[in-house]
Amino acid sequence: MLKGGAVRRATVLVTGGALLLTGVVLLVLPGPGLLLVLAGLLVLSREFPGVRRYVDPVRDRALRAADDSVASPLRLAASVLAGAGLLAAGVTWGLRPRLPFGGWATGSGLILSGLVLLGLLLWSLNRARQARRAPTPATPPSRVGSGSGSEDTEQAVHGRPPTGAPPGDV
Repeated sequence: MLKGGAVRRATVLVTGGALLLTGVVLLVLPGPGLLLVLAGLLVLSREFPGVRRYVDPVRDRALRAADDSVASPLRLAASVLAGAGLLAAGVTWGLRPRLPFGGWATGSGLILSGLVLLGLLLWSLNRARQARRAPTPATPPSRVGSGSGSEDTEQAVHGRPPTGAPPGDV
């Protein structure tokens, strides 16, 4: 019998590996490949610490690609059409078993890909809207000691103790 830790580790390996492999396949097929690669890496990194070094570079590229997919109305329309096309192709393949690889096995895979694509497109749109609404970060004050309390904040950020703090307190 496998112990609980071994079962969890095997589950993480299978789930993360499936997401990672599906994402790699979707890098060349229509679908959100980078986001699924990222999801697979995130799942795997929970049990396999060596995988963590790949998460940040893939996250940066995946989020940039997600932002690019909704950056212009033309790209947004193309992404929506691709999702709708996958849904239509899935229904067609499901209803026409005489097509190559016809049947609901292929059709349901295409439908699932279309739904995932449209769901991630909505997520990307929401993320882009939130980024536009977010306030811009305040610029640091140019004059230190203006009486606004910014001196203490600036000193703490730069690793110096705030004014009036005993030496050694940061």
